Amino acid sequence: MSAHFMAIRQALRRLGNKPFASLLSALVIAIALTLPALGYVLVDNVASLARGISGKPEISVFLKNDVPAERVKAIETSLRSNPQIAALRFVPRDEALKQLAARGGFADVTSALADNPLPDAFVLDPRDDSPASFEALRAQINAIPEVAQTQLDSEWVERLHAIVALARSTTLLLASLLGTALIIVTFNTIRLQILTHRQEISVKLLLGATRHYVRRPFLYFGLLQGLLGGILSWALVTALLFVIAPQIEALAQRYSIVLSIGGPAPWQAAALCAFAALLGWLGAAISVSRHLHDGLVVD
Repeated sequence: MSAHFMAIRQALRRLGNKPFASLLSALVIAIALTLPALGYVLVDNVASLARGISGKPEISVFLKNDVPAERVKAIETSLRSNPQIAALRFVPRDEALKQLAARGGFADVTSALADNPLPDAFVLDPRDDSPASFEALRAQINAIPEVAQTQLDSEWVERLHAIVALARSTTLLLASLLGTALIIVTFNTIRLQILTHRQEISVKLLLGATRHYVRRPFLYFGLLQGLLGGILSWALVTALLFVIAPQIEALAQRYSIVLSIGGPAPWQAAALCAFAALLGWLGAAISVSRHLHDGLVVD
């Protein structure tokens, strides 16, 4: 443990001896990690919205225009007697127009309409929510002559989930590519460190120092530099969210979507810092293993 503490102190001294260069290297790591981290936080906020609005799917049944009232009653009676339907709600066309004006923000448009273009509709709650049962019930309802269209109300939620999954996979892929680039950056940084301290390392090896003793300060240097980059990346993500979150929320409100953008959760900030530190350690480990065995430093 004392050897590890000594190596950490030596790595901190090397960071402190060249603060400007250390800060620039940490900023490179921070800027490269900020884009995927910001994207992940935004996708996570949208995913929470999708999880909040995804309930049990319903089927909306839209009737054709000018269906007689007695025929509507007969269709309602037939649907209520269907064992595959757990609950049913009838939405008259006049009520649908009022709901559109109240909830959709189209009061001015609906007031200017000469006639009500909306049809009567039924909202069904299927007893079985399996996809096969839904399709079978939809086909059965579509066979009714007065039915103009049936729509599964959760289809757009499923599309939203698919978009969120695609965005999350893309963000993780981008993070992997940028992480590889950061390993290369740390690799070159540690290589320059080894070149700078070549004579010192050679003397230590001649005096009997083990390769583990020589490796430790460089490994901790890469780890600490990555950790500093992760902390700066978390600060950049928080600052950028503070700037763009109100604009995103205002845009969502224009589409009648209540969206609240939150900052990185504590576990996300910790994961970001740990990921950056791991990248720094990997780059340092690869560089030290390569350059302490290729003749650059001799025993």
